[in-house]
Amino acid sequence: PGKAEGILIGGNLAILINLLGSNSDIDFRDKILFLEDVGEYVYAIDRMLWTLKRAGKLAHLRGLIIGGFSDLKDNDPPFGYSLQKMIMEKVNEYDYPVCFDFPAGHISDNQALIFGKVVQLAISQDEVLLDYL
Repeated sequence: PGKAEGILIGGNLAILINLLGSNSDIDFRDKILFLEDVGEYVYAIDRMLWTLKRAGKLAHLRGLIIGGFSDLKDNDPPFGYSLQKMIMEKVNEYDYPVCFDFPAGHISDNQALIFGKVVQLAISQDEVLLDYL
């Protein structure tokens, strides 16, 4: 829970990983990051999240919004971590609000987000509010 204000950035996790170190890499500092993905293996999601963390991209965020991670595939034996556990393992040392299951991404109730705009993110036990300022 908590409240944060900053520029909204993000998108598909796999694409963001592929942009790291390129001319199209995004400045994550003091931003509110939205992440979503579709059709990836659970172990690959974990690896991509570790890559963001090791690249320092998660350390200086103001907030994190997790949208739809749909049609995820698992191995046999299963990877053994939920998406929430994987994410919290990477960000629990940081002091910014994190929300899960935000209605955006590759899901049927895909709410449009406007990247590059200043937003206020407010997360409580009962609700998540994302307001464009």
